[in-house]
Amino acid sequence: MTNSSSDLFLSLSAIWILVCASLALSIMAVVMVLRSRRGRRRSFATERPAAHSGAEAAHTLLRETEKNGQSADAALVNWTPDTLRRILADELPDAQVIVVSNREPYIHNLKDGEIELIVPASGLVSALEPITRACGGTWIAYGGGSADRLTVDANDRVQVPPDNPSYVLRRVWLNQKEHDGYYLGFANEGLWPLCHIVFTRPVFRASDWETYEAVNRKFADIVVREARNQRPIVLVQDYHFALLPRMIRARLPEAIIITFWHIPWPNSEVFSICPWREKILDGLLGSSIIGFHTQFHCNNFTQSVDRFLESRIEREDAAISYGGQASLVHAYPISIEWPPALLESLPPVADCRRAVRRKYGLADDVRLCVGVERLDYTKGILDRFHALEDLFERHSEWIGKLTFLQIAAPSRGTLPAYRRLHEECVRCVEDLNRRFGHEGYKPVLMVAEHHSQRRVYEIYRAADLCMVTSLHDGMNLVAKEFVAARDDEQGVLLLSTFAGASKELLEALIVNPYDAAMMADALQQALTMPADEQQSRMRRMREIVRDNNVYRWAGSMLLDAARLRKRSDTERVTTENGLPRGGNVVAMFRPNRVAAR
Repeated sequence: MTNSSSDLFLSLSAIWILVCASLALSIMAVVMVLRSRRGRRRSFATERPAAHSGAEAAHTLLRETEKNGQSADAALVNWTPDTLRRILADELPDAQVIVVSNREPYIHNLKDGEIELIVPASGLVSALEPITRACGGTWIAYGGGSADRLTVDANDRVQVPPDNPSYVLRRVWLNQKEHDGYYLGFANEGLWPLCHIVFTRPVFRASDWETYEAVNRKFADIVVREARNQRPIVLVQDYHFALLPRMIRARLPEAIIITFWHIPWPNSEVFSICPWREKILDGLLGSSIIGFHTQFHCNNFTQSVDRFLESRIEREDAAISYGGQASLVHAYPISIEWPPALLESLPPVADCRRAVRRKYGLADDVRLCVGVERLDYTKGILDRFHALEDLFERHSEWIGKLTFLQIAAPSRGTLPAYRRLHEECVRCVEDLNRRFGHEGYKPVLMVAEHHSQRRVYEIYRAADLCMVTSLHDGMNLVAKEFVAARDDEQGVLLLSTFAGASKELLEALIVNPYDAAMMADALQQALTMPADEQQSRMRRMREIVRDNNVYRWAGSMLLDAARLRKRSDTERVTTENGLPRGGNVVAMFRPNRVAAR
């Protein structure tokens, strides 16, 4: 009995010792892991700016073009205008392509009694113009140039581009009341701030909404008149035309309508602010395909539909069934032409640097940082100025050695929010130049005027670094244009995490534009980055822009359109033969099947 008790005691003691030892080892392991993490964080804080750590973390993620909606095969295709032509010829024979946008690709203005041609420096135009050229399509847009009426034929059409006509520009005329209500009012005082969550309150007026409806109807009438048959492919662009797809669908039920929303789509709670939310969603769901830049915006749109409309969400197929029709909702990250046609006519980088420095009076030893965009409160221009102030305060060695050139094209200057922004930017620039400037040196140059695309690319090539610090953006093609312009594989891109481009250009220095100290650290890192690291980063980003160019963007949508067209033809034959139609109408169009031949 005693021996048995003793053995039991020894066994329990041994077990207890093992438990304690195991617990002690576990505690030691946890302590070592925590110390290791703390040490890594400390070394990052001392050796690299916070911006770089964000970029490093991003490398563990998939690029937007590697997510669903993009086939692995698509990356192996050399996407060119010929690729688009082959898609149209093979997959969509005899299809007419119609593009609808508010902005026109070519503007005619009167200047000193002469007609002047302007190609607007617009991301939308940069993306769509090569596509329309390749497809030989028709582009329908608002004709706002002072000489636009003088250059059209009797049917309000003009052949463009002027030097090599390859498609038709059909202009739409709006009176001042229509333009103010539809464009300045509902589109840009209502939808623009609603979708860009940058703490500017949207303004909604019933009169603006009525005008918006009327202008959308006017464009629908012209689309129907320009259509050569009942089955065109219509590419509807952006938030100016949320009602247009449904209006076209009612009159051209066999059309393939692809609507691309170029700005962010907010979450359903924010979207609920809009008094006409159900009508906007109904209008967009007249589309065969609804495209956004990122999957996140697709998800927000789907959630909005799920909340406000009686519909069936086909999550596996990335589609929405509503009113007896299925609409695909896919992410198609927009891009630019590759290679940019402008590069062929631009001088070498060294010559561009000399020309830009001479124009703005910059010394040879002054580093040049640039920002290029419309003067808009979503672009984070003021936040750049605050970051520059922080840099000069903490790294005074850059005073006199760094100039920031802000190209800020005037935009929507009649709207109060834009007037206030301009005034605040001017005050901020004057303050920075007074505090940190001296005779012969201004740390900030703000040029509030329009620049040609050629001049913009010249500035990109001359810059040591480029800041793209959108507070909220769909894509922001400035980032991709800067990368495309740098065939010398030099220069550093600072890119907002809230721009869609940050989901692809992971080698940029990714920053939070609301954090001035973080952006100042990123500036310091960019200014001290060795040439070989600049080359490594820029080379990879150029590969991404080359492979995921604008022709891939358009081609992916056209291939989806071809699949829908073939499915529709199959169902028509099935119905005519008296056979039952298939079940899920979108099952064969799952995003992971998008590919090119």
